[in-house]
Amino acid sequence: MVREKRDRAAWQIPEWEQLREAASAIKSHTLANLCRFLVEFEAALIRNGVTVHWAEDAEEHNKIVLSIIQKNNSSKAVKSKSMLTEECHLNDFLHKNGIEVIDTDLGERIVQLAGESPSHIVLPCIHWKKEEIGELFHAHLGTPKGNSDPVFLTHAAREHLREKFLTSRIAITGVNFAVAETGDIVVCTNEGNADLGVQLADVHIACMGIEKIIPKQEDLAVFLRLLARSATGQPITTYSSHFRVPRKTQSMHVVLLDNGRSRRLASDDFRDALKCIRCGACFNTCPVYRRSGGHSYHSSIAGPIGSILSPAWDLKKYSDLPFASTLCGSCSHVCPVKINIHEQLYKWRQEIVLRGGASKLKSYLVRIMSWVLSNPAIFNGAGRA
Repeated sequence: MVREKRDRAAWQIPEWEQLREAASAIKSHTLANLCRFLVEFEAALIRNGVTVHWAEDAEEHNKIVLSIIQKNNSSKAVKSKSMLTEECHLNDFLHKNGIEVIDTDLGERIVQLAGESPSHIVLPCIHWKKEEIGELFHAHLGTPKGNSDPVFLTHAAREHLREKFLTSRIAITGVNFAVAETGDIVVCTNEGNADLGVQLADVHIACMGIEKIIPKQEDLAVFLRLLARSATGQPITTYSSHFRVPRKTQSMHVVLLDNGRSRRLASDDFRDALKCIRCGACFNTCPVYRRSGGHSYHSSIAGPIGSILSPAWDLKKYSDLPFASTLCGSCSHVCPVKINIHEQLYKWRQEIVLRGGASKLKSYLVRIMSWVLSNPAIFNGAGRA
C-alpha cells in the first residue's frame, strides 16, 4: 500500500528521475568534500549562537546529551523521532541515569509504552493493530477498555503528550538536513511534535550524523520534494521546520556524531550508504522486510538500508543481515538518492565470507556452490536431476 502511494506520487512528477539524479549528485559532492562542509557548518552554528559538540561514537554522544540535561538541572526530556538516537540507544542510557525520556511521535510513543523498538524508520508501529493499541492505551493511559477507534485514540494520545510538553524543559530532536552555508537544521514531521517540544523548552538538543550536511539552502528543495513522496506518498511533510538561532531565553546544542561514518566514507564500496535520507522506501518494497517485519533484523535500522549500515557498526553481530535479501534490486530502484543497495548487499556478503564472519553452514554452502558453478558438467547434471 505505501509502495503504491510512493509510485503514484512519483508518476505525478515528470522530472522525478532528474530529481533523483540531482539529489544523488549533491550528496556525492557533499561526501567528497565533507570536511570542508562540516567546518563551514560549525562556523555558521557558532555565529548563530549555537553550542557545537562532536562525538566520536555512540557512547560519547550519549554522555554529551546526559551532561547537557544534568547541567540544566532537569530529569525529563521530550524527544521527537530520531533514528540516530535509536542507533545510539540513547533512551536506555538516559533511563539508566535517572532521566525520563518521552517519545512524542505517536508511533514512537506507542512502541515506547509497549517496551519495543521501532520496526520501521518512518512508521514505527506499523506492526501494531488498532485493537492492540486500544488495549495498550487502556493499560497505560486509562482509556476505556475495548475502544479502538483511531480518532479517539489519537485524541487520548494528544492529551497525554500535552502534559509532557508543558512540563519538560529539555527538547531533543533529530535532524533531517543540515545546511552548511547558513547553519540551519531542518526537521520534517507530520505531527508538529518537534516544533511544540522546541518552542516550549528552555534547551534544544539536536542530534545528527555528520552525513546529514547539504551545502546550500537551494539544495534543500530537491530533497524536500523527494523525502515525503518516497516515504509516504505525500507531496511534502506537514511540517518542515527550520531551526537556526535559539530564542533569547533558550540555549541550543547540536551534537555531531561520527560512529563509524568516517570509516565508511573511506570505503569506495560502501561510501554511498551515507547518502541515505531515511525515507524508508526500500523497506516498503523489499519482499523480505514485508514478510518478516522490522524486528527480525535485530538492528536499530531494519530493512535493506539497515542491512548495509549495520555491518559497519559491528560486523560480527550483524553478519547475517546482508544475507536477508533476494538481491532483486527493488530497493535500489526506489531509492530517492540512487544508492546501489542491492550491490552493496552483495559486496557485504563477499566481505563477510572473506573475513570468516559467515556461519560455518553458510561458508560450507558457498564452497559447494562455487564448486558446482565452476564445473559445467556437474552443474548440467544437477539441473537434469
